[in-house]
Amino acid sequence: MRIAVLGVGSVGGIIVGSLADTDAHILCVSRGQTAATLDSGLVLKTPEGAVEMIPHGRFALHDSEKGPVPGSEMGSYDVAIIAGKASSTAVLASIAKDLLSPVGVAMSIQNGLGHAENISHVIGRERVLAGSTTHSAWREGDGAVNWSGRGSISMGKLDGSEPSGASSSLLGYLEDSGLNPSWSSDIESVIWMKLLINVAINPVCAIAGVRNGALAEVPELWEQSLEAMKEAEEVAIASGVELGDFEPESFLREVVLSTSENRVSMLQDLMAGRKTEVDALCGAVIERGRDVGVPTPRNEMLQALVRGIEMSSHLD
Repeated sequence: MRIAVLGVGSVGGIIVGSLADTDAHILCVSRGQTAATLDSGLVLKTPEGAVEMIPHGRFALHDSEKGPVPGSEMGSYDVAIIAGKASSTAVLASIAKDLLSPVGVAMSIQNGLGHAENISHVIGRERVLAGSTTHSAWREGDGAVNWSGRGSISMGKLDGSEPSGASSSLLGYLEDSGLNPSWSSDIESVIWMKLLINVAINPVCAIAGVRNGALAEVPELWEQSLEAMKEAEEVAIASGVELGDFEPESFLREVVLSTSENRVSMLQDLMAGRKTEVDALCGAVIERGRDVGVPTPRNEMLQALVRGIEMSSHLD
């Protein structure tokens, strides 16, 4: 199977490193410093403490800043997994369209809402999967991917139908690579659950400059996180999303404790002076809240604070 991973950050690095143990032909699509680092191979530090070096020869590499996809690669891939930042969705969807065969599928495994729907406008709804993951990771300064906690990957079609063709094959490859995939007939609910966690943890940790575990240790931080999650929960329910048997505080505590050593990507972005995904997380809750008439003052505050830190870093 020919699989392209578009956006090889922390989650993309986990996927590439895991798929390297299968017979899949892998293409990494990245840019800038990340592409330069991948040119020497991928370093993956597993949750068990092992350090794996995946040589460049195990995957092909395309630096998207150096031009379009080579003609020899176009139309030849079965799957394109889009794992890049929310702001890059439009560009990566266009690259995926070039890479995929006429029956190939694209899967978004990004944070936030609406990415699969946006990709479907480019590729076609019947060829797009929505996905979410609970694997936790962060990227170190030297480019190594620190896989801090094993989780799972949930995936499904936008219309709730069963897997077939390339979708079924992708499930098998993800299973063989140890990424613990599962098929969901209600992937929208899964993505909302991930969004609830993201708005609770990412902006608070980024603003405070702490790892996840600090939220359970500092009552003031915990209150901010929990209130942001409760707001998102109210928006989801008002939007008609089925969250099932869900208790916000115990769910949040479980995730925080299981990822206590994780440094969220939003904090990494602020430390590096990069634009964050706060608009795709808190911003998505705020926008949907306006649509359904649910106020979201805590998410608005967190979004404003993260934007302010972004602005100050650019001024420096």
